[in-house]
Order: sequence, then C-alpha cells, then structure tokens
Amino acid sequence: MSSVVLIGAQWGDEGKGKITDFLAEKADAVVRYQGGNNAGHTVVVGDEEFKLHLIPSGILYPDTICVIGNGVVVDPQVLLEELEYLKARNIDVSGLRISTNAHVIMPYHRLLDELEEERRGENKIGTTKRGIGPAYMDKAARSGIRIGDLLDPDELKQRLAAVLDQKNLLLERVYEARPLDIEDVLDKYLAYGEKIKEFIADTSHLINQIYDRGERVLFEGAQGTLLDLDHGTYPFVTSSNPIAGGACVGVGFGPTKIDKVLGVVKAYTTRVGEGPFPTELNDEVGDEIRRAGHEFGTTTGRPRRCGWFDMVMFNYAVQVSGISHVALTKLDVLDGVEKIKICTGYKYKGDKLESFPNSLKQLSLCEPVYEEHPGWMSSTSEVRSYEQLPDEAKRYIERIQELSKVKTAIIAVGPKREQTIVTESLF
Repeated sequence: MSSVVLIGAQWGDEGKGKITDFLAEKADAVVRYQGGNNAGHTVVVGDEEFKLHLIPSGILYPDTICVIGNGVVVDPQVLLEELEYLKARNIDVSGLRISTNAHVIMPYHRLLDELEEERRGENKIGTTKRGIGPAYMDKAARSGIRIGDLLDPDELKQRLAAVLDQKNLLLERVYEARPLDIEDVLDKYLAYGEKIKEFIADTSHLINQIYDRGERVLFEGAQGTLLDLDHGTYPFVTSSNPIAGGACVGVGFGPTKIDKVLGVVKAYTTRVGEGPFPTELNDEVGDEIRRAGHEFGTTTGRPRRCGWFDMVMFNYAVQVSGISHVALTKLDVLDGVEKIKICTGYKYKGDKLESFPNSLKQLSLCEPVYEEHPGWMSSTSEVRSYEQLPDEAKRYIERIQELSKVKTAIIAVGPKREQTIVTESLF
C-alpha cells in the first residue's frame, strides 16, 4: 500500500500539474481533493500541451482512475467543456469519477463573486470571479447543492427554490442586478446531471478500497500552502484547504493512511494576485525570470509576480503539512541568472523573526535576509541525472535541503515529462 499527497508549498503555480502527471504513470488512482476551476494545471506530453482546471492530470493515462473528491466545488459547465476538450484530443475519460457529495457552483455563485469583487474596489482580494468562494460559503451555511442533487429533480427543485429566494433578494436589493429564473436554472442543471451521471460515485469508498487492495494513490492539491484558508496569508487566500490535511477531509481518507507528503516548489517564488510578497523582484531580474519561466496564470493569464526562493515560507509549509519530500521545479529558469539569492530569514523592525508571521500587516513590513549563491550560467534542460547537473546547481539544491531538512525527490528542468530528474522513488 502506498499513498502520496502532493501539495503546492508556495503560493500556487509551482508546477504541480507536471509533477502529478509524472507520478501518475505509476499511480492506480489520482485524486483531486479541494478547490475548483480557479486552479489550472499545464501538462506537456511530447509536443502536446494540455491545460486542465478540474479533472486530475492523471486522466492522460488510460488505466488510471481519476477522482474529483467531495472537497472540490464543481462547475458542471466547465467540467463538460473540459471533458469535450479531452475527447477531442483522443483522451479516454472513462476513468473519471466525481464524488456525489461534491458541491456545485451555481450561476448565482459566479454572479455574486464578480459583483462583490467589483464592490470592494481598491480592497479587492484578487478572486478569479468563478464562484468558488460563494460556493464554499453556501457549503458552510448548509445551503449548498451537491452533485448528487442534480440526479433528483424533486430534491433539486425544492433546494433551489429555498436558495433562490435568498439569492435573488441579494442580487436585486444589494447589487441592483437581475434575478435568476428558477425554471431556467433547474432545466440547465438537470441537463448537466444527465450528462455526467455515468461519472458520479461514492468516491471515499472507492479510494479506500483501492488503497486497501495494496494499490497506489496520489492525492493532488490545487493552489498552494500560502493560499490555504486557515494557514495562508488571509484574506488573500483561497476558500479551501490546499495543505496535506485537506486531503483527508476532501476525500474521506484517514490520516493514518497517508504515507508521504510531497511539497512542490519552484526554484524561485511566484505569486498571482494581491497581498504581501517579501522576496518580490521589481527589477530586470524579476522580469527575466517571468519571461524565461513563462510566468502567466493558466486560468487567468495574469502575469505572475516573481521573487527569490523564500526559505521562511517553505519551512512554514513543511511545518503545517509535514512535508517529507520535495519536488523542485523550473530549475532551468535560473540557468542564465548570474547571482541567485535564497531568503533565509525575515527582519521585522530590525529584529529577526523566529517563524513565519501570522499577521498580514507584519508580513508586509518584513525585510528578507538573503544569502547569495553563484549561478551556473549553463543550460540544464537536457540534463537527465543529478550527477550531470552543474556543481553550482547541485550546491543550490543541497542548500535548500540543508535549510529545510527535507529530501529532494524530484527535480524538473523543463515542462516535458522527460525533463525530470528522480533522486528518490515515491512509489
């Protein structure tokens, strides 16, 4: 039996899609446990590029079961578009399973998300306006609609009638927007249910069965540790729990069955959206990293903010998720950088902090403490073993291991499957 939880250990966009795809070759099941279509994974297979938002990237392997767990919020329209996108590219999607308990993103969720972000003005939090937050709000308020409800016309109509009374009042009175018609919404979502019913299942039971048979399970999180609702840079966070513990809740899988936690980090740091970023580079080096790394959001297309590797942040991710192994991605992006820095600590009002600050205000005033390393100034994109890496690159990786006390298992030197160096087997 073997299970690995794969998480983003920064602010998301760490290259989890590539690492998930790489590990999925040996996994019997790949499970997405939180988030929605506000996340995006880009996977390169040969000369083909696949952009996925809801469906686990393990779908590219025909014999792998791919699960959307109960902790995910699902926009059925986006799901169906993604299924058609994959079918059009001759990908077999029969292995997909969707939790009957996963909550559904409804049209009022998208509307309210957009209207509320506009209302915030200068205080916006950088939401993708895809209805993710409002869907999780309804889930917590016990007024959500679940995937299983789409298969029961009477149940769906009853629940929708109660919810729309409240939502339409909010749309009309607060936002001065047009109300939604219950019959229009009902017809559309019952049709969605009919189209996806073959994929709906009790996924907690399924995944526990697979694990108990001695097969291999890979759990993939969306976003990253610093976007976690409870442990991220609140309020500039997502509405779910990307940390490793989220896999247990978002799937119905006991914590004693988790064998390894793989933290995915870039060889530098990026962030999309608002909020403090201590190691951000607002200079030519930051621009060069953005250009070389193609740092633009898979889902939004927004340019990512770039900065040096932040060890304070990574050690915090190790702390809250119990990270046992590291996957270091985009090492090749630093091939042309002459001097590379690692942030080893923060100073706040002249004093060095002992840990990652919980206060957003305090974090915004932190000054990074750096140590500088010589760049390797040579291409690593064709390297296929750790021994072949330039000495400076190996020293950089080894220093990250020393400071975090976590072993590196995977090093990515490009977006393609074959541009991956394995230093320790996870399955």
